[in-house]
Amino acid sequence: MQGLLGLVALLLLAWVLSENRWRVPIRTVVAGIVLQWALAILFVKFPLAASFFLLLNQGVDALQRATDAGTGFVFGYLGGGPLPFSETQPGASFIFAFRALPLVLVISALASLLFYWGVLQVLVNGFAWLLRKGMGVGGALGLGAAVHIFVGNIEAPLLVRPYLARMERGEIFALMTCGMAGIAGTVMVLYASILGPVIPSALGNILIASVISTPAGLAVSALMVPFHNDPVNDAHLSLGTPMLSSMDALARGTADGVVFLANITAMLIVAIACVTLVNMALSWLPAVDGTAITLQYLFAWGFRPVMWLIGIPGNEIGTAAQLMATKTVLNEFIAYVDLAHLPVGTLSEKSRLILTYAMCGFANFGSAGIMIGGMTAMCPERKQDIVGLGLRSILSGTIATCMSGAVVGML
Repeated sequence: MQGLLGLVALLLLAWVLSENRWRVPIRTVVAGIVLQWALAILFVKFPLAASFFLLLNQGVDALQRATDAGTGFVFGYLGGGPLPFSETQPGASFIFAFRALPLVLVISALASLLFYWGVLQVLVNGFAWLLRKGMGVGGALGLGAAVHIFVGNIEAPLLVRPYLARMERGEIFALMTCGMAGIAGTVMVLYASILGPVIPSALGNILIASVISTPAGLAVSALMVPFHNDPVNDAHLSLGTPMLSSMDALARGTADGVVFLANITAMLIVAIACVTLVNMALSWLPAVDGTAITLQYLFAWGFRPVMWLIGIPGNEIGTAAQLMATKTVLNEFIAYVDLAHLPVGTLSEKSRLILTYAMCGFANFGSAGIMIGGMTAMCPERKQDIVGLGLRSILSGTIATCMSGAVVGML
């Protein structure tokens, strides 16, 4: 009943914060909640069902390995080449700028090539038919939401970049929310290696979390920024100047990717710098019970009731809220490291599992900077909508992952 109350409260919060409470697409919301439960029951109670998604995730891993081959050649061990020293802590050699961001270039080039070949249009129209019947969701949004399970919050919008300008404001927000409610397949193995000692079947649980948070993200985003899909066939959409060949498509996609990469890097630096400046300003305030006031401290107090609602016992709420605050202000990588290094007995096995799901998303200020920088470069004409929805997508993504935590706690 505690978890059920949590689900109702989280959905009610999303509705209260809605831009238009009386225009909510009920079909999308209900279908998203039902699909989240159905997938959770399928994967949690029948683990073999997750093997299909593990196979798909191997495809994403292949893309990352291919990218690492290029970055390793150009940047050496900084980009994934052989280390000239031993790694004393899992993930210590993972340098974000040289390992994660270059995948944007590869995805941008491949998306351009798939569009030139007509494959992207077929995929979008296929998802349009399936999801319009089931959830009332358009094809571009459906494809973007689906691939968010495996790739990051920039790579997925890149795949549907030609369609961004035509999307409703609510559809763009839904795409952003799905990006905040999941993590990239390229870091799943890294996070699983960190959580392995404290979470049984860590990789499987992280993958399940990313899968079941996607329909929850669609439901939450439909409540907060309602949308109604217009069934338009976009198969013959044009990118402007026709591409002359496959090589021209690759070259153009790569050149576009450089612009996205530059915007992402700049926004990420600024976002983290702003958070640090706020923490520096808060440090002038008197400490509370010996604890310095920071954004993490303030957010932890806000997360306390949420942690109880999703099933965390009362004596563990403080620790759980602190981890969620770390994940939101900084990132989920640091939060997972903190979770793995908690003293034995600090959290119960059930609480650790709930938090694994609740923290499995990119909903933090740094990721918001990445997404805003990348998406505004992809679609400058929708810059006002993207920037205006950036901070709100952190909240919607967090609600979606907390719903997943509540669901797995009940199961």
